[in-house]
Amino acid sequence: MASSNTMAGGDGPNSYSQHSTYQRALLEVAKEKINEAISTELDINSASNRFNIADFGCSTGPNTFLAVQNIIDAVEEKYRKQPQQIPDDNTEFHVFFNDHSNNDFNTLFKTLPPIKKYSVAGVPGSFFGRVLPRDSLHVGHCSYSLHWLSQVPKGIADRSSPAWNKDIYCTGFSKEVAEAYLDQFKIDFGSFLEARGEEFVSGGLLFLLGSCLPDGVKMSETMKGMLFDCMGSCLHDVAKEGLIDQEELDKFNFPIYPAHVEEFKRVIEDNGCFTIKAFERISHENEEYPLDPKFLATSYKVTFGGVLESRFGKDAMEKTMQLIEEKCSEILPQLANAKSGMQYFIMLQKN
Repeated sequence: MASSNTMAGGDGPNSYSQHSTYQRALLEVAKEKINEAISTELDINSASNRFNIADFGCSTGPNTFLAVQNIIDAVEEKYRKQPQQIPDDNTEFHVFFNDHSNNDFNTLFKTLPPIKKYSVAGVPGSFFGRVLPRDSLHVGHCSYSLHWLSQVPKGIADRSSPAWNKDIYCTGFSKEVAEAYLDQFKIDFGSFLEARGEEFVSGGLLFLLGSCLPDGVKMSETMKGMLFDCMGSCLHDVAKEGLIDQEELDKFNFPIYPAHVEEFKRVIEDNGCFTIKAFERISHENEEYPLDPKFLATSYKVTFGGVLESRFGKDAMEKTMQLIEEKCSEILPQLANAKSGMQYFIMLQKN
């Protein structure tokens, strides 16, 4: 994620660690798929007596610990079923937790499981570049992170540009804006894959989970898009109250782009470092946010509040979140009838 776009730190009532059950639900549902993938696709002979795992965009926990444990459980189960392939009875698991340097690694380390079967290293740095040694990684994981871009696309905040965006994100209704966001996504996701291509051993597995758009669906037609529209409306209301400079707001855009399925596939295929072993729609019980205004406002605060606070100040951010809760009550019928987005499970294997 871009350097200022980390999740709310700490473990208090307004922290990401306390409000990430939506993201956790996808990890729980994906566990069986990860087990099967590691059982059938992973060449454990490449692991020697050290097995390296990385979670890219780990945030503060506890979800990252669940993701890592799911992988380790699957690898150990594979060992048990194929004991003749165990390279060493003393196989060691090393886990690398990666996120931006301003991520709250202190909370992550303080809340590590008291009993664990792996050594730990924090790896600060953008996952759009190399963060680990070449040919060192056996399994990687990245969940709900690849919709973040490294920067706002060029031209988006320039009134003289055909791609100038009057909204705070890519709604999907302006061709020029959508093309600018897509171009930036291609650069960033391509860079992510290129970096992982150098870090992974041949045959290593990379699991990607998160949200994207079904082909033909525009962001503003989904619940998440409608919530972004709601946030934009609230920001303009706060500007009218004088807490935000209107000109600054007009130039503000979130560096977020939930790509369409075919856009994801095209970048992976063009990159050439990995083979797509699975690209599936995956569902969990919290696939669409619950229609609870307080829950929605809190979720957006822990996820996007840091961006708004760094740009407009704490008072403006707090007022915006208060208005989001109020307006969500008014738009519940529209949210209930929104088009469905898509949760994805992607498995890639290093060529």
